[in-house]
Amino acid sequence: MPKTILTPATALQTLLDEYQLNPFAFSKKVSLSGATVRLILLGQAGISIPTALRFAKFFGQCPSFWLDLQFQADMKAAIKDKELQAIIKGIEKAKKPSAPKPEKVKTKPAKKTTVADKRKKAAKVPGAKPAARKIVKRK
Repeated sequence: MPKTILTPATALQTLLDEYQLNPFAFSKKVSLSGATVRLILLGQAGISIPTALRFAKFFGQCPSFWLDLQFQADMKAAIKDKELQAIIKGIEKAKKPSAPKPEKVKTKPAKKTTVADKRKKAAKVPGAKPAARKIVKRK
């Protein structure tokens, strides 16, 4: 059994049959022209966002249902378009430029400062008093 391809036209026709509506009566209920509904049913017009909102409200659906159907129909048409496929085939894929590697900066490890170093440094400063020594009494 062949798989039925669901397009906006087939989906709309199925729903019109299910609700027993003719295209003219439906067009009046959703405030669209009869010609627009007829072109959608013939597959010659697509579903726009305002149309999807109207159809979704009338049939109690999500507007994305109609927009997804239209997107799929547009993709199938684009895939079948030989001229477009030839153009796409000639397009090269983008290449990201390689980022320059950051240079490693060699740093000397920090020297631990001891009390003796502090005294030497203090002694070099003019007018500085020598560092006092702490006297620790042992028991």
